[in-house]
Formats: sequence, structure tokens, C-alpha cells
Amino acid sequence: MLMIEARGLTRTFRARQGTVEAVRGVDFAVQQGEIVGFLGPNGAGKTTTLRMLTTLLRPSAGTATVAGCDLCGDAAGVRRRIGYVAQGGGTDPRCRVSEELVLQAQLYRIDPAEARRRTGELCRQLDLAGLEERRVQTLSGGQRRRLDIALGLVHRPPLLFLDEPTSGLDPQGRSNLWGHIRRLREENQTTVFLTTHYLDEADALCDRILIIDHGRIVAEGSPKELKQRISGDVITIEVANAVDRAKAVLAEQSGAGEITISGSTLRLSIKHGDQVLMSLLRALDAAKVDLVAIQLARPSLDDVFLTLSGRSLREDIHDSTAA
Repeated sequence: MLMIEARGLTRTFRARQGTVEAVRGVDFAVQQGEIVGFLGPNGAGKTTTLRMLTTLLRPSAGTATVAGCDLCGDAAGVRRRIGYVAQGGGTDPRCRVSEELVLQAQLYRIDPAEARRRTGELCRQLDLAGLEERRVQTLSGGQRRRLDIALGLVHRPPLLFLDEPTSGLDPQGRSNLWGHIRRLREENQTTVFLTTHYLDEADALCDRILIIDHGRIVAEGSPKELKQRISGDVITIEVANAVDRAKAVLAEQSGAGEITISGSTLRLSIKHGDQVLMSLLRALDAAKVDLVAIQLARPSLDDVFLTLSGRSLREDIHDSTAA
């Protein structure tokens, strides 16, 4: 069963400089029980797509069926059948954990007795047991994030949207939350659609990944399938000078594939990178290219994105953090 089916989904905005195409006719489908990651740099269109799918923003064109309901024709039906956990959360720091959960249940017209029972069930499921009478403002970051997810699940939706679910958590908190997300699928057959900037998160959690750039889906597949699109290993070099000469040297290597450049850093896809590394170093030295650093690695999801777009997701994260 398809939990999401989008066809030609488009969103444009009017700005002073003219029309801005935030999402340009995306097509994709999500099967029941999948955990699907939605990746892309800031401004690529992933937040706009997520807002459309959760009925927060009406599409300019295209169609979508979400959790069995027509996105535009039955928005109320979509909202009844999805859970949505925003990046910033939605809890009141002054309220108690149990109060938040019972209130959320009542907003979905769940009777008080069932709301209390569901609150206890979710607290046990998400390691919040014993915290029911604590005020939200006293919880740790990981506990607050698990409460956010509990609020999204209180009405038992078959489809859960998570926007940057582990943003701001420490490594232990992130790993703990990954386990909870996996159990949602294993124990409840919940379909999860999540956005993330963490490539290791997408690699570890997701059955499939959709990569969006400039408002279009540029690749999709399992993490393994996407990485296999890059043939061979990846050699990354940072140079102190002569970027063009360094690129020419890389292109001359036997088995050389795609070369991408970001500032003074060059990345080369190449077969049997370990076997060509020494000859590459000699060739760079002969061309009078001064090396700052060199690294050999297996392809990563960031390498996939670099190959597709010439940009790095990691660099985009750093830029947005600095801003």
C-alpha cells in the first residue's frame, strides 16, 4: 500500500524579483512501513515539500495522496491520519508531560479514559515512564524530543513526519532516538518520512533516501544503491595552489571518474583508489602542486550528493550554522 504518492507536486512563491519556484514538479512514492529520508541543502525545497504533504501549504500544481486521502480534496482526512513533529517542537514548557499528552489526545476527540491509557502506553514505549508529572522545562533535550514524537503518535497515525528529529541532540541522544524510530516501524508498522541534515542518520535509519536539489528530486534509492552509483573509491585532496593543474593531474589517472571541486578541495571518483594513490602523489609533486591534505575513502552519501550537484551537504550545514 502506498502511504504517499506525489505527482508533479509544485509550489511557487511571488517575490519582488518575480516568481520563485521552490518545488518544481516532484514525483515520488512511499510504501507502507518504510522509513524514508528526505535530504537536501537549505533552500532545496525539502521544507516546502514537507509543508505541502502535511497540509500546511497548498500546492500550486500537482496532486498527492497522503495516508489514503487526497491532499487537496480531503486535507482534514490527511491531518487525522498523519503525525507531524516539527523541528522546533510544540510543547509548553510550563505543562506537565501527562497534561501535554492528554490534551493532544483530546484534540483528536479521544475520550479521557483512553487518553490517559494512551499517555501511559506512549511514556513506556518512548522511555518517558516516571516523568509523567515532570514539567516539560525540566526535561533533557532527548526527553523533550521523545515527548514531541509521543505527541505526534497519540492518535495512532499510520504515517509520521519528522522534521530534523535529532537536531541539537548529543551523539548518545541521537543513537537512542534512532532506536525508538526503528521500533515504531517494527512494532507498529508506522511509516516514517523524515528530513535530516545528518548523513550518518540517513544511512543508519532509512530504507530509502530521496535527494532534492533546486526543487527537483535528483536521486532516490537505498543508501547502498545511491553509494553504488559512484564507481570505486573517493580520493579527496586539498591543495595550497594550482587547482586547475591538480584537476588535470587527477583526470589523467587510470580509471578516473567524476571530479568535483569546492574551493581548494578536489574529489575524484576512481576505481582501486589504494592502488593509484602513490602514483597520484608523484604526479602532483611533478606538476608542482602543493598538497595540504589527502584522503582515500569509500563513497558516502555526501559524495553521492557532490557527484549529482557539485555541492556538499556538509558544507551547507556549516554555512547555515555559522549564519
